[in-house]
Amino acid sequence: MYFKRLEHLRIDNDLTQQQIADLLQCKREVYRRYEKGIRTIPIDFLIQLADFYHVSIDYIVGRTEK
Repeated sequence: MYFKRLEHLRIDNDLTQQQIADLLQCKREVYRRYEKGIRTIPIDFLIQLADFYHVSIDYIVGRTEK
């Protein structure tokens, strides 16, 4: 699935794909594929990103506006 908020959150926080890949301990290309919806992002990565950005997983996946 493509979650456009992944890219928006990263850009809004002035971060690079490499910085987020480092946070998740994956390669930048793998993270890029998550951002573009080419590859399904694992739930544990969603949890890490929600905690990192201080948002809910529902927000990241577009189910809520908070």
